Amino acid sequence: MKKIIMRSLICSALIFASSVTTYSYAQDAATQNKPPSRAQQLMGDIAPKMAQLTDDVLYADIWERPQLSKRDRSLITVSALVAMNRPDQLRSHLRLARQNGVTQEELIETITQLAFYSGWPNSVTAISIAKDVFKENK
Repeated sequence: MKKIIMRSLICSALIFASSVTTYSYAQDAATQNKPPSRAQQLMGDIAPKMAQLTDDVLYADIWERPQLSKRDRSLITVSALVAMNRPDQLRSHLRLARQNGVTQEELIETITQLAFYSGWPNSVTAISIAKDVFKENK
């Protein structure tokens, strides 16, 4: 019986701690009068910790490390997303790559190169997405 009560208390504490963390992160963003990040917009309501990790670790830490330029990180990320056939994420990273100085021609050449290493269908899908993204900028 004591084990059941202890487990129940531990679960309650974990649930409470999770809700406090979620609340404080959302509250913190609101009190700073910052617009919600893209990660917060996409998943903050259902997965606030994932949004926080995306903002604080992926973009505020990894993407800011000086060992690679943002341009290089964009080419690497686009390549990985093409290879894994992740069209939803590819769309936003093609936009980011353009902001980070990667040209349309370089992105198309990257996707063409990947056709031979990650599969023709993946590159055909990526070309279609790139075409849509490039139209947005005209």
